[in-house]
Amino acid sequence: MSNLSVEDIIDFVEENDVKFIRLAFCDLYGTQKNISIMPQELRHAFEEGVNFDSFLILGYHDGDSQDLFLKPDPDTLHILPWRPQSGRVVRMYCDVVLADGTPFTYDYRNFLKETLNECEKAGFSTRMGLKSEFYLFKTDEDGNPTKEPFDNGGYLDVAPSDKGENIRREICLTLEEMGIIPQTSHHERGPGQNEIDFMSADVLTTADNLVTYKNVVENIAARNGVYASFDPLPLEDAPGNGLHIKMANYKGNVNLQTSDEDFSESFMAGILNRMRDITLFLNCRRDSYNRFGMAEAPKYITWSSQNNSRLFRVPEINGKRDHFILRSPDSCINPYLASAIILQAGLAGIKNKEKLPPALEVNSRFLTEDRSAYLEMLPLSIEEAIECAENSEFITKSSFSEVTQRYIDIIKSYI
Repeated sequence: MSNLSVEDIIDFVEENDVKFIRLAFCDLYGTQKNISIMPQELRHAFEEGVNFDSFLILGYHDGDSQDLFLKPDPDTLHILPWRPQSGRVVRMYCDVVLADGTPFTYDYRNFLKETLNECEKAGFSTRMGLKSEFYLFKTDEDGNPTKEPFDNGGYLDVAPSDKGENIRREICLTLEEMGIIPQTSHHERGPGQNEIDFMSADVLTTADNLVTYKNVVENIAARNGVYASFDPLPLEDAPGNGLHIKMANYKGNVNLQTSDEDFSESFMAGILNRMRDITLFLNCRRDSYNRFGMAEAPKYITWSSQNNSRLFRVPEINGKRDHFILRSPDSCINPYLASAIILQAGLAGIKNKEKLPPALEVNSRFLTEDRSAYLEMLPLSIEEAIECAENSEFITKSSFSEVTQRYIDIIKSYI
């Protein structure tokens, strides 16, 4: 749904037998949280917001102990298809505000909105699509997850080797019901590992969609008696779970990847040149760094038009480049913060008219030590990533340094 008014939402709730409205948001690690309200509380939620105990949510406690409120975004209304159809349940994502209605400084969804306004002032918009990997594990007799994969299938396998095809089918159909359009789904390289790709959308919608997607995957998996894991490296001897972010910039309906090569190159160079600075915001868990360099996961800060093991892929089809793919993040990010940081890096590249280094078309498996010794690497531990962020002028001297420093401080206290 889009461009809905408060009255539209209230009418929809009354006409569709909705009995519960979930007001959803994310903690610092991107884990969805929610509070349910009854239909009679809906108007109050839009006008005043719904208070919650912010000190119990990671990332929302501050020294001033201010009251925080959830204000729903009407454009994010969706019915939860797996909940009862009699006495329906709907969900809306929320902005976090203070008692006077002003945005909470550390609300990452608002930070993303502010960043998107900066992009608009710079004359462009960005569309993002996602490719997300996850493992399915068997559960024990009490329903608790085990470390035994749901199957022993491999890349693009079919049944009976691939036992997850019906679960992926159910996930994709559920996503469609919620307005998220999958493009492809398949078995990945690892045992019990799966991937679902979905279509590009504006950046805020894509960030919301990732939160929805993870919730759908986890619920459908549980309904089928298995456990879904997005952990960066759930099995030590198997490929990790990545989140590949597909991006393209537009001016109106014109794709700048094809129409303005210099602009697009500067945007990409801005991200590539700041990867060590921003990796902490794209890979926020200790095991995120164990994934780098394994299988096809990137390790070096390089780009390529064809090579799947590069950090940046800029596919060239029939002589045209219409998007690029960032391959280092994993799905345990806060999608609002991560998306904002990526865009801020791209904006810096545009401002400075930065240029990409030469492409590296050699597969990582065939890189010699002599050649790789000259390549800059991603941080290979969370401690190194923290150090890079804390020593980055891009991070510490930015207009958003208060938001990023708070994030860094919390990550340091939890590792």
